[in-house]
Amino acid sequence: MLWIIAIILLALWAVGLAFKVAGALIHLLLVLALIVVLFKFFTGRKAV
Repeated sequence: MLWIIAIILLALWAVGLAFKVAGALIHLLLVLALIVVLFKFFTGRKAV
């Protein structure tokens, strides 16, 4: 589930970056995606 959220956030960030939309929101999405990926990596829990 976290991987899906991370992928969605990264995709939204890439779209926003490509079209130069909502400058601060783009960086917020990137930070959120990185937090989700790092959390998943460090917790090491298996998906059910």
